[in-house]
Amino acid sequence: MADLSNASWKKSSRSANGGSSCVEVAITPDVVGVRDTKAHGQGPLLTFEPTEWAAFVDGVKSGEFDL
Repeated sequence: MADLSNASWKKSSRSANGGSSCVEVAITPDVVGVRDTKAHGQGPLLTFEPTEWAAFVDGVKSGEFDL
């Protein structure tokens, strides 16, 4: 598992409830981590390769996941 203990976690500026109802993302050169803010760093952590994350972000920007 990737070590993200010293990573800088970022929340979206569009997070609801003052940032308590969102996900946080940490991007490093080797891995991108995603976690739920409600778990306060103690819950499950998803990790992605930077190329996987870039493809996801591109899909979001292009509307690929719009309903």
